[in-house]
Amino acid sequence: MSALPIAANADHTDADLNRAGPAHVTAVATSEFRAGWPAVLACFAMAIFVWGFGFYGQPVYLAELQRANGWSTALVSASITFYYVFGAACLLWVSVLFSRVDLRILLCGGVCVMALGAIGVANARHPVTLFASSAVLGVGWAATSSTAISTTLARWFDRKRGLAISLALNGASLAGVFVAPLLVRLSAVYGLAASVTGLSLAMLALLLPLLVFGLASRAPVPDAEPHAVVSGSDRAPDGPANWRDAMRSLHFWSIAAPFALGFGAQVGFLMHQVALLLPALGSEQTAVALMAGSFAAFAGRVALGFVIDRVNQRLTTALSIGSQALALVAIIIWPRSPQVLFPAVILFGLSVGNLITLPATIIQHEFPARAFSLIMGMTVATGQFFYAFFPAVVGVVHDLTGGYGAPLALCVALQIIAAVLLLRPPRRDNVGSPM
Repeated sequence: MSALPIAANADHTDADLNRAGPAHVTAVATSEFRAGWPAVLACFAMAIFVWGFGFYGQPVYLAELQRANGWSTALVSASITFYYVFGAACLLWVSVLFSRVDLRILLCGGVCVMALGAIGVANARHPVTLFASSAVLGVGWAATSSTAISTTLARWFDRKRGLAISLALNGASLAGVFVAPLLVRLSAVYGLAASVTGLSLAMLALLLPLLVFGLASRAPVPDAEPHAVVSGSDRAPDGPANWRDAMRSLHFWSIAAPFALGFGAQVGFLMHQVALLLPALGSEQTAVALMAGSFAAFAGRVALGFVIDRVNQRLTTALSIGSQALALVAIIIWPRSPQVLFPAVILFGLSVGNLITLPATIIQHEFPARAFSLIMGMTVATGQFFYAFFPAVVGVVHDLTGGYGAPLALCVALQIIAAVLLLRPPRRDNVGSPM
């Protein structure tokens, strides 16, 4: 059996695989990992770096920039919103670059740009510098985050793409456990600017060789080449050719809209989680709860990763979002009970990582290979546009109502709508077609 990824072998059609039987299917899946594991490792390391400085580092920047410069919460929060919105806009053209630029050049350039943006934000002493650096950080985020990782691994994996993406994105969960706490401790001793500069350069020194050699394990296969699809899958025979076609597609919106709602509720809660937990748990127990939630996200992603390619991904996503809604309902009813808050944070955390992984598996299953990068990029961009504003929405509702009960109820309502939409996909005669 050749060690080349199945994506490279146009001879492996669905009919061939079905005739060959389970043993051959298993051998094909095994060959993907023999060829693609260096790419998974490289993407895993990149996820630690990207989520460490681009997501979990944001609350650290917020607190330290306020303290160092005397800036208002509104000013620094606005720069974070600008970062997410600008990064979402960049996602629309990054998906095009993946079909035109060598992966190693694009990803190595992306992480360098992200490091430059993070260093700029940490060293900002004027609002103009802060917003300019946030724009640079947004470009790096667009070129290296979930869309980039999913599109990269699609060059090596088809049958085990869900598992590969899940394993790689576990780096995002580890970033919350290690990078953010390390930034906090280093900033307390050396200051934010020196800490971000030193840690980002040290991580780049390790990451860049991994990307160069990990992605050179074999030449990437263009998305336009035929992929062998999962047995029994029902991919649309055609797909949107550009972003305008995608915007007119009911099928695209049946994925993008519910994930945008789910991402909004998830990010809204996570950004306010510390403020919500502190009054009931205190600083020490809140730190323990946050770490437990991060480990739960890691464990949940690993557990689902081993079966993600064999389950109904829409149903699985709906159940994941539903479990988060259940956790929030428990917090609404018992907001001061440690006996409830700890299990609720863990239950919510179990699906945090999976909500990032699942869009790629649904898109792979329901769209042709040549449309994967486009649809993935637009789905993530839609979600990012939405959740960029939602932490502020949660804050405003909190201030208007005097507590977190109403904003959490809003999150629950969005999650219920998202779950229902996922369970009602468009009719197959509409799939991949304009509205």
